[in-house]
Amino acid sequence: MTSPDVVESATPLPPGSESAATALGPAGAAPVATGAMPDVPRVHQPRSILVYLSYAWLIATILLAALADVLPLASYSIPIGRPRQPPSAESLDMLLGTDQQGRSLLSRCVYGARVSLLIGTAAGLIGAAIGTLLGMIAGYLGRGTKATISLVTDAMLAFPPLILLLALSAILTPSVKTLLFGLTLLIIPTFIRLAIANTLAWSSREFVTAARNMGASHSRILVKEILPNLLPPLGAFLPVVMAALIVAEGSLSFLGVGIPPPQPSWGGMISDGKEAIETAPHMVFVPAAAIFLTVFALNQAGDHLRRRFDRTMRD
Repeated sequence: MTSPDVVESATPLPPGSESAATALGPAGAAPVATGAMPDVPRVHQPRSILVYLSYAWLIATILLAALADVLPLASYSIPIGRPRQPPSAESLDMLLGTDQQGRSLLSRCVYGARVSLLIGTAAGLIGAAIGTLLGMIAGYLGRGTKATISLVTDAMLAFPPLILLLALSAILTPSVKTLLFGLTLLIIPTFIRLAIANTLAWSSREFVTAARNMGASHSRILVKEILPNLLPPLGAFLPVVMAALIVAEGSLSFLGVGIPPPQPSWGGMISDGKEAIETAPHMVFVPAAAIFLTVFALNQAGDHLRRRFDRTMRD
């Protein structure tokens, strides 16, 4: 039986005219051209070599930090040679030279990577989890809940971050836990705002309305319907946040209110070598290069993930 919506033309198409066809709509409707447009090949932009190098650097840094205890490296707190010795190929520990106390810069950079990555990753994940949860609740429930959470978020964003971190370091004992608490507190508002915006966009979609009409609870809708759609964009933003946290931790350690000695930190290593930058520049350039390459790699990874998960920017 022929569908009433589409009536085939009684006149057959001439040979060789497969590129176009004519269909008639309902009675009295004008013919509608249904010819298929020529296929336009999609242009796939090649990924930059920087993306692959960035992922390689991040993987290597993570492996070195995780396996620091089993690597053939000298202790980061015991002198191995003359102070401020430049980089040399005499041994593995002397590959990046020594600091003002004769300790291996290579060993201190590897153990400092453990601190920076731990703080950046832990604070980023905890802050993202708390901020996403609060943002989802505010964006989905709206009204009074959204107004209250948004007010607290705006107040936290208006407070100068560096002053807050310095105040926490002055009140509490400088340690890894203090840095984790302060840095996590700083990034929660950012994820709240992102989660609110994305939740408002997804909560008005048809599948969420259908789930609500079928009697699904608020918690089920948030977890099953909205959260899976929030994870890609928020996850793509996480490496950029981790990069900012590593810079913040290095800044605090440079000011002397971060990781206490003798635990090495990239920012603390820069602070230790700033007075000898003219005679031993490697004491500053080595940890500064470690921070730069790690932050650059995280930004490249975040940009790649954003392009990967953003439907409007896919290659």
